[in-house]
Amino acid sequence: METTLSKGKYKIYHIPGVKIGCTTNVQKRIIETQGYKPGEYEILFETDDVAEASKVEQTLQKDLGYKVDRKPYKDLFKKAMNKHSSSLTTTTFKISSNELDAAFLADLEIKTQYGTFKLDSTDKIDWVISNVHNSQFGPSTCYIYNKAMAEAGEFQTLTTPASADSMFEDIRQWANDRGLYDKGDAKTQLIKLYEESGELSQALLKNDKAGIIDAIGDSVVVLTNLAHLVGTDIEICIKSAYDEISNRTGRMINGTFVKDA
Repeated sequence: METTLSKGKYKIYHIPGVKIGCTTNVQKRIIETQGYKPGEYEILFETDDVAEASKVEQTLQKDLGYKVDRKPYKDLFKKAMNKHSSSLTTTTFKISSNELDAAFLADLEIKTQYGTFKLDSTDKIDWVISNVHNSQFGPSTCYIYNKAMAEAGEFQTLTTPASADSMFEDIRQWANDRGLYDKGDAKTQLIKLYEESGELSQALLKNDKAGIIDAIGDSVVVLTNLAHLVGTDIEICIKSAYDEISNRTGRMINGTFVKDA
């Protein structure tokens, strides 16, 4: 039943007796997500213009007696360009939990501190839909917990984050390629560290989590380069500090850890 047409980005498909829809990925949207095999659907129209695809989709839905989508595909596609954000603990989807479906999630990549998760299978998509929570910030957002996702069996093939050692090496390579070690000096990096500390202070006062993450990350980059410029590695500095505190005892007083004398 499938019709072969010239290659186009947006495809209007027809599942007889079921629906008229639009997709950019027949394999994922129709075959893997919805479970239909070639011969059980047909491609009615293809175009590179999302506005044209939206218009044709709704026209065919009406003409063939199917439910007409409340939101045109072009609006959903625009939303998909920026449809989620991740923090240290959660990933928030910019859609209500009632509207969250396989079409919205298919092929989505979620980057967290636990690694990168690609929603490229029905099991993963089903897990997200089954474990989503309504957001306190309004009915148009919902979220999942990143740690729970990392520990779910469906996601064990996730892309793991780079190790700390390799990240420090990447920072040094980046700095070396830009001549920072040849032309820079430790005092300049120290001034840069003061600047980053100021930005971190502002972000903390404003409770700006994105700003806090950015400032801490920039500070680590500066410290990595500062260590290199004085003839050591940041890994050595961290190990030295940890060796000193690892067996330290003490107690918390007014929010500060005070070591035993």
